[in-house]
Amino acid sequence: MKELFHIISDGSCDLPKELAQEKNITVVPFYVSFDDTHYFKENVEIDIRDFYQQMVEKKGVYPKSSMPSIQDYEEAFLPFAREGVPVICICITTKFSGSMQSALNAKALVQEKYPQAEITVIDATINTVLQGQYVLEAVNLRDGGFTYKDTVTRLEEIKSTGRIFFTVGNMEYLKHGGRIGKVSALAGSVLDIRPVITLKQGEIFPSGIDRGRKRTLKKVLDLLLEYLKKSNLGINCYSLAVGYGYDREEGLAFRDQALSTLWEKGYDIKEIPVYQIGATIGVHTGPYPLGFGIIEKGIHRSKL
Repeated sequence: MKELFHIISDGSCDLPKELAQEKNITVVPFYVSFDDTHYFKENVEIDIRDFYQQMVEKKGVYPKSSMPSIQDYEEAFLPFAREGVPVICICITTKFSGSMQSALNAKALVQEKYPQAEITVIDATINTVLQGQYVLEAVNLRDGGFTYKDTVTRLEEIKSTGRIFFTVGNMEYLKHGGRIGKVSALAGSVLDIRPVITLKQGEIFPSGIDRGRKRTLKKVLDLLLEYLKKSNLGINCYSLAVGYGYDREEGLAFRDQALSTLWEKGYDIKEIPVYQIGATIGVHTGPYPLGFGIIEKGIHRSKL
């Protein structure tokens, strides 16, 4: 059976390979390097676990990521252009990467060969696990019978609701990547102060600092509870996930703690998926990012 339309995302979506295959999503990977010379396709030539293992073992070495090339996107688009299958391509926030521009350039090249090709490139204004949730909402819309145009419209409607609430192991990687001021980074390294950060509409915002992992993780959970409290939608109208870096066991424990707290607060939620944050964002956060991604669902009861 011919697809109504196909969904493509850059590798910032951090979806597990098996899940992407199951949901029929094409992922165009980012590249990662530890020496500025040898770049490897994430999840193709280097596994995420290996990436984090090298970060942990090579302290003081700061890896870099590189966006997909125009050719990478062109190769992803062409099979669907030939078959006349429309494409929705979801890219990491343009404030973090030029990935979307590569996709737009590739779109222009493909449409020179196939003028009737339908390719919509969307700036997700988000990244990592939250981008993955957004991509999965695109899948739910596709599989729920929404048309190509209606899916694009709905995706544009919900993306502003996306939030990431997270903390990191220390400020060194954020400092090195230019994501926070040097003064804050110095204070963090001297006093063991760790940041709590919110990402929304493509930018990161400081949401507090504290000492120690437990205290910062509590602040992360408080930010989620505050977001839900201010919402006029129930928790089941949102897609919620936990994202972790190197330490999966910590991610699972944090998920369990969150479920328990949400139940205590009267939220009827039975499961929160746990996904590994990939190299695209891991190069900026270091090996120990941990937090939530939340975004409004494309289809929920209030829309039916």
